[in-house]
Amino acid sequence: AVGMFLRLLSDVRWRAANPKWRRTTCCRRSTSSTAEPHPVSLPAQAQVVICGGGIMGTSVAYHLSKMGWKDIVLLEQGRLAAGTTRFCAGIVSTARHASIELKMADYSNKLYQQLEQETGVNTGYTKTGSISLAQTQDRLISLKRIASSLNVMGIPCEIITPKQVAQLHPLINIHDLVGAMYVPEDALVSSANVSLALATAASRNGVQIHERTSVSHVSIQKGRVTGVETDRGQIQCQYFVNCAGQWAYELGHSGEEPVNIPLHACEHFYLLTHPLKEPLASNLPTIVDPDGRIYIRNWQGGILSGGFEKNPKPLFTEGRNQLEIQNLQEDWDHFEPLLSALLRRMPDLEALQIMQLVNCPESFTPDMRCIMGESPTVRGYFVLAGMNSAGISYGGGAGKYLAEWMVNGYPSENVWPLDLKRFGTLQSSRTFLRHRVMEVMPLMCDLKVPRWDFQTGRQLRTSPLYDRLDAQGARWMEKHGFERVKYFVPPGKDLLDLDQSKTFYKPDWFDIVGSEVKCCKEAVCVIDMSSFTKFEISSTGDQALESLQYLFSNDLDVPVGHVVHTGMLNEKGGYENDCSIARLSKRSFFMISPTDQQVHCWAWLKNRLPDDSNLTMEDVTWKYTALNLIGPRAVDVLSELSYAPITPEHFPSLFCKEMSVGYANGIRVMSITHTGEPGFMLYIPIEYALHVYNEVMNMGQKYGIRNAGYYALRSLRIEKFFAFWGQDLDAFTTPMECGREFQVKLEKGMQFVGQEALLEQKQNGVYKRFTMFILEDHDTDTDLWPWWGEPIFRNGRYVGKTTSSAYSYSLERHVCLGFVHHFDEKTGEELVVTTDFINQGEYEIGIAGQRFQAKAKLYPFSSLFTHRRRKDEVELSGYQRE
Repeated sequence: AVGMFLRLLSDVRWRAANPKWRRTTCCRRSTSSTAEPHPVSLPAQAQVVICGGGIMGTSVAYHLSKMGWKDIVLLEQGRLAAGTTRFCAGIVSTARHASIELKMADYSNKLYQQLEQETGVNTGYTKTGSISLAQTQDRLISLKRIASSLNVMGIPCEIITPKQVAQLHPLINIHDLVGAMYVPEDALVSSANVSLALATAASRNGVQIHERTSVSHVSIQKGRVTGVETDRGQIQCQYFVNCAGQWAYELGHSGEEPVNIPLHACEHFYLLTHPLKEPLASNLPTIVDPDGRIYIRNWQGGILSGGFEKNPKPLFTEGRNQLEIQNLQEDWDHFEPLLSALLRRMPDLEALQIMQLVNCPESFTPDMRCIMGESPTVRGYFVLAGMNSAGISYGGGAGKYLAEWMVNGYPSENVWPLDLKRFGTLQSSRTFLRHRVMEVMPLMCDLKVPRWDFQTGRQLRTSPLYDRLDAQGARWMEKHGFERVKYFVPPGKDLLDLDQSKTFYKPDWFDIVGSEVKCCKEAVCVIDMSSFTKFEISSTGDQALESLQYLFSNDLDVPVGHVVHTGMLNEKGGYENDCSIARLSKRSFFMISPTDQQVHCWAWLKNRLPDDSNLTMEDVTWKYTALNLIGPRAVDVLSELSYAPITPEHFPSLFCKEMSVGYANGIRVMSITHTGEPGFMLYIPIEYALHVYNEVMNMGQKYGIRNAGYYALRSLRIEKFFAFWGQDLDAFTTPMECGREFQVKLEKGMQFVGQEALLEQKQNGVYKRFTMFILEDHDTDTDLWPWWGEPIFRNGRYVGKTTSSAYSYSLERHVCLGFVHHFDEKTGEELVVTTDFINQGEYEIGIAGQRFQAKAKLYPFSSLFTHRRRKDEVELSGYQRE
């Protein structure tokens, strides 16, 4: 194999250096891109203008036209499918970690399967199946978790042995494998032909398509799209869709109001060979070898093989790019590690003749998930881009969801993990993007265990206490660019071991977090929660109260100083945000929301608050440091620092008071901890942050105070059955479905958004219920841990998925939260979920294919668990509403 490898390398290097071979390939490319005359003039106006004629743009046009929108113009600066789509490897794979990505890929597969029959365009669709290989046990666990998700969605999938791999693909070397995942429904297509088929169908439905037309400027007036300027004239429009792929970033900045689309291109390499002596069968499964960082598929009897190297090459950081993507410069030295991996995986290849090393740009995003949705700053400006080398897998589903979003105002699935509004302006720095995509591209193949963190683009947004906490052993994670503490490493602990602790099993930080939880329950802890989104909404008259009463489901007309938990709902009653609002005065409100709500919530409110100069909203996130003082001794610490009575009589639950703490004035203190434990949130003007923190820590020494992190907070809130937005709650979850009816005032004297939907649910019942599960036969030390996304089984039938989970140090068991559905056994129709349905079932939680018995409850334990109990002493009854 080594000799063959050397011959192969010498062969391909000769081809790369041979001028005649270079001229031949260059000529072949250039002849295919001759200019064509413009056949028809552009229309003066349209309802929708789509920029980009690749898989994304044509899919959006196809689905919009299917939904009845006909006045659509698609503009392509070169030829259809001449961008990244042209060079796409054509692998349609449903093996995805995120549920929404899995659904998009599954829909795409089904769409492409029937597209040729619908349009008459040959798409090259071939059902080959795919085999994902595992060289380690951890990789096999990761594959088992994916297989579990695929199976409950009805997508055939199985975990197979190395011998079965060899039977399915005889050329594969299996000596270093421990197992694999086989997905028989995965397929291959011609990506460019799929785009042409979608364009053909869209054109038949009335969509106008214009090639050789460049968009130079997007016109915006009063925060709305009004038209586009092209090199062939202007088009007035109501909606603009940016599907410009690697050019989406630059195009986003071409309007009066910039639209930040954080993506960056990297060079992506793959190899094409001539047919083998015995040509590969067209239905041979595609091989994905993540530990080898490569994929291998049949290509016209030969091989197409590429991968994601550890040292990627970003390009176009300065914005340079060409009209159409040509094959970039070959770099055999750079491709050599991937070539070595290919030959290790298929060592029996004989006299392999190289046709070409393809090098084309591929766009990657800061979190490895695609970007879709409406701009938070410009109404009518939609985006679909940044596919992270999965464009053909996502193309059909992504186009469908975006079309639904435009036509109906919302997609049919929860797409928050892909929403453009999950990013802020801070992720649009070109330096940040260049460095981040150099990390992202290798991560496409790296093993991603639960709670891993990006390493680039860090320390971007920090609390004023960052250096102080870091010096005390803080270990950090990042949320929306903000550094947050996971836990604190005690002095003398091996820091290196903890930093490298990556596992699906019991993690090395288990005891550390346990001691922080214990301190929260028995003494007092401090958690820096400065990353929370904080808005102030005020008015000269009653405008603020009236507007918030309409936009929020709970009653905000409460006495000054009271704090209200409330949902910000959509028309379907689903949570767009879950927040706490304090009434500071009759005309002023202080709103606390999750960290990643900063862009989304601002846009939601801005688009719905009346345009009134007497009503103001200000983002004050950066103005306040937030300290969460948790535990039974928190009241002692605060009372000694403020010389003010903090007893329940003077400071009841859910109350807000401006106080002095130490020497600092103007501290907003709220009797709330977001965990169900006693304590206070302190919102401190940033110039006082260090002083107040030092005073709290010094005064708290005699009460056993210590720092704590978000892992402890997570354990506390989950065992108290507290749902968090973005994990448990989303735009498709209503208060009625998660036991939060008490946070809704249906009869508060005025209408509010989502009221009709909630009244209907109150009358007719709900189709899913938020439920708490305590694992019963699960060994924390030796069994795989639940993290999130595990299937829930009732009486052996799949009924839903977990949304979050944590180890409860009080119960000494794992607790999972998730939604239970009720499906008719014969028809599969969704039925109403009643309390009896929940209580009368026998439940199991599936973790990587292994099922564990679980007890289901609709209410949390009432005890505060001031001491640990042994498992056999825990009484799994006695629930009551907190």
